[in-house]
Amino acid sequence: MPELISGEAFGALFREFESSAWRWEAQGTYNQPDEVEPWQRWRDGVPVLDDLAWLRSWLDDIRAATEVGKVFQRVRLLTEPLTEYLRWQMEVTPANIDAGEEIRLLTQAEASKLALPEHDFWIFDHVRVAVLHYGPGGLTGAEIVTEPATVARYEQWRKIAWAEAVSYEDFVKT
Repeated sequence: MPELISGEAFGALFREFESSAWRWEAQGTYNQPDEVEPWQRWRDGVPVLDDLAWLRSWLDDIRAATEVGKVFQRVRLLTEPLTEYLRWQMEVTPANIDAGEEIRLLTQAEASKLALPEHDFWIFDHVRVAVLHYGPGGLTGAEIVTEPATVARYEQWRKIAWAEAVSYEDFVKT
């Protein structure tokens, strides 16, 4: 097992990047402890955008970063059909976009045709990759990769995914 960072060390990646943070989000469901309660409220019929307290610090961080010219982008893989978790996330997405994050979507079938990876990762400043590892209770940590040839492979996946994905706004119009 590779060495993983988590907690404060993982959080520092989002404070220390200089220009761009890009995510490939490939799971149909995430079992993050901080999402259990808001996800259940959504299941109970409470509109998502009525209570984003659980997400506020993340949205504030995105807003602060993008206001000084940093870029936050994400491509989210969509299962077919959408999992319940992804249906919930589709309703949360406008808050991320309003904070300044660019989000695009790509179907599972298209991602498979493009040979995109099945694991999640972040790329920071095109030179550092955080390969995310998950367990039954959610994120267990991130493996940091800086070896140039490996980073180049992740950058290629980023370019392909970003070029082929559809913006959230265009996706919801269809």
